Amino acid sequence: MVIVLGPTATGKTEIAVYLAKAFQGEVIGADSMQIYKHMDIATAKPNEEEMGGVPYHLIDFLDFGESFSVAQYVALAKKTIAGVCERGKLPVLCGGTGLYISSLADNISFEEHTGQSEIRNKLKSVLEEKGALYLHGELSKCDPILAGKLHPNNTGRVLRALEVFESTGVPMSEHQKKARQNPPEYDLCMIGLCYHDRQKLYDRIDERVDKMMKQGLLLEAKALLDSGQMGGTARQAIGYKELERFFSGRETKSAAIEAIKRETRRYAKRQMTWFRRDKRINWIAVDACDAKREAFLILQEFQKGEQT
Repeated sequence: MVIVLGPTATGKTEIAVYLAKAFQGEVIGADSMQIYKHMDIATAKPNEEEMGGVPYHLIDFLDFGESFSVAQYVALAKKTIAGVCERGKLPVLCGGTGLYISSLADNISFEEHTGQSEIRNKLKSVLEEKGALYLHGELSKCDPILAGKLHPNNTGRVLRALEVFESTGVPMSEHQKKARQNPPEYDLCMIGLCYHDRQKLYDRIDERVDKMMKQGLLLEAKALLDSGQMGGTARQAIGYKELERFFSGRETKSAAIEAIKRETRRYAKRQMTWFRRDKRINWIAVDACDAKREAFLILQEFQKGEQT
């Protein structure tokens, strides 16, 4: 399996589609927000032209009011990959959601910890009353390893980790450690896209946000937020929560747009921090070379090695 990954705005879709065409493949999305229907502009979801006629799976299939876990993603991705292979095609995973990618690449198993509704409701009440920082502090007491990896604003995973601990008495990080003991399921060719000059990446992010506004991000966000049906996961997509402050009169339009750019830059930094830990990744600086040619050569050499 080929994996094209990297921070936002590095051109992953273009490279993945190119490789799929060159090596008879199909693309499988690995983006936790592009899975949602109608969330098109803010998530930079590829359109028909960008897909170039290549089959593109696991995007635009879920109602934006529904939640979707990494366990569900891995199960669905494995099923999709099996279908691609049965058709004699090369699976090309493409995206920037590090948790999705690493869970699939490392064949992490997921036990279903159902927890108890009273525990979940109690934790949600604590969140509403005392806030995200307090809840993250509680996680630090029972699972400092996982707390060190989670941003306090990632309330969904913080809540889930606390729920698992209170339900099982075992920290989530211990469950995860056990889950990582499975051998890898795929022969992986991992290609990472980055910028040698980080400022160029930030400039590209700013330009893309401006383009999103011209494409109608304001109307998209207003329609989705006004529907009253957006789930907690979907509302975390960068773009909507920042514009919500503009719609409510708490910020000016220009301040909201600047907040989108700022949060996207921060997200790109977090993505790079996550991916840099994986030594299997072959990095391509898209601002310093012909990225398509480099990706082609990396995959070509990988396939030669597999054949020998």
